[in-house]
Amino acid sequence: MSLLLALDLGTESIRAGAFDEHGVLVASAQADYPTRFPRPGWAEQSPEDWWSATLTTLGEISSQIGDRPISGVGLATTASTVAVLDGQGRSLRPALLWMDARAHAEAGRTTRVTHPVMRYSGGGDAAEWLVPKAMWLAVNEPRVYAAADRIVEAVDYLTYRLTGRWVASRMNAVCKWNYSERDGGFPHDLYAELGVPDLAAKLPGEVAAVGAPVGTVLPEVMRQAGLRGAPTVAAGGIDAHLSMLSTGALACGDVSVVAGTSVAHVTQIDEPVFTPAIWGPYPDALLSGRWLIEGGQISGGVLLRWAAETLLGRSRDQGPQLIAEASAVAPGSNGLLVLDYLMGNRTPYRDAKLRGAVLGLTLDSKPAEIYRAAVESVAYGTRNVLQSFSEAGIPVKRICISGGIRHNPLWKQVTADVLGQPIELVTSQNLTLLSGAACAASAAGLFPDLVSAAGAFGAECVTIEPDPALSSLYTEGFELYREATAAVTGVSHSLVDRAVRP
Repeated sequence: MSLLLALDLGTESIRAGAFDEHGVLVASAQADYPTRFPRPGWAEQSPEDWWSATLTTLGEISSQIGDRPISGVGLATTASTVAVLDGQGRSLRPALLWMDARAHAEAGRTTRVTHPVMRYSGGGDAAEWLVPKAMWLAVNEPRVYAAADRIVEAVDYLTYRLTGRWVASRMNAVCKWNYSERDGGFPHDLYAELGVPDLAAKLPGEVAAVGAPVGTVLPEVMRQAGLRGAPTVAAGGIDAHLSMLSTGALACGDVSVVAGTSVAHVTQIDEPVFTPAIWGPYPDALLSGRWLIEGGQISGGVLLRWAAETLLGRSRDQGPQLIAEASAVAPGSNGLLVLDYLMGNRTPYRDAKLRGAVLGLTLDSKPAEIYRAAVESVAYGTRNVLQSFSEAGIPVKRICISGGIRHNPLWKQVTADVLGQPIELVTSQNLTLLSGAACAASAAGLFPDLVSAAGAFGAECVTIEPDPALSSLYTEGFELYREATAAVTGVSHSLVDRAVRP
């Protein structure tokens, strides 16, 4: 029997998984690549590193599955990780990683235009998105921008390297490029108003719905990887957004929270809600006829890793011990408050110039207390996002959480306690790969549509109940978190402005 292959290009590594038609994982592999931080708020990677790591994982998959052929390939990547390429698909400069916030001024310009498609993103674009990053390139690296044949997302790059075709994911185009089929496709006049009139010509011209077939893997790639078959590649999408497929979070009121390096919050609604408090409503992003809502915390697990390894000096293998020590600290007993804005804030403040802080430090403050406060900060950020959903009239009935959070027992429990409601935790090893396999199955024709495929590739969950005794304590902490954010905003902006001066 043939297998389905899924690729998940994440922040630090690419993961690959081969699944049978029942959604059983039969082989997996992972390869890392470096990130560079040349200036505060900047983050870059090499697309060539992505491809080298991709081939490494494909080779490892091949060694595990032997002669079993591959019939379909599904792709998921971080969103708004932007590659700048020449006509042969070679990099003209390092890719701007999703968390790169250098385009904050350009994002501010998008809030001052009145084009009708801007209502689909709450009135403006985020600093991480492709359009503001292209605007930044046009102004700050005009020769590179002019020479660029393609300015694309990581998922577009992988699709091209696998198939030789430039085909965009409708999800990425709608959510990150201000594209809307309901309004004529690419907004050429908007791009012109923003100073990048030729941007559409540098994007993939063809746009395909998630799970639609876009081509077959090139024979030379199959030979290089040692794989068998002529698999169909599915139009992929944003890693966190695809999670809705395998969590079954497709009904109005179901929210999928992917808590990993960052934290993404996605849901679908039946009728649009227009408000600057949310990102969206994105028309037809995942499923035709539905509206996708997005929220996000830029610093999730990356903040906890920074706190443990950089701030507190604990090695990665000492992480479990630090988590255990922090779990023994009584909630609210340390008098500490952390703000989680190490790379700015996406939701609900839309402020790329917010910065992190640790408040309440004394000479008696201990590492475990600081770490626990960092965990509580990430949970407060999640509550802030979901509260912005509710205040906008978007139902939040069922919360399904997945990602790296499953490895951190303190983060899991504190999230439930701070939210004050049960959360369903996905226990599957890699939800994004499972969703990618569903896309591959749909593109390969194994199911009549993407929803049917998703039903066959569902994830298993366990329920984590909140501690009701902590409700008032964490509500007070959450209000202090919001009060502190308002208090430090002006200082954060001034510090960012000082940091970027020559």
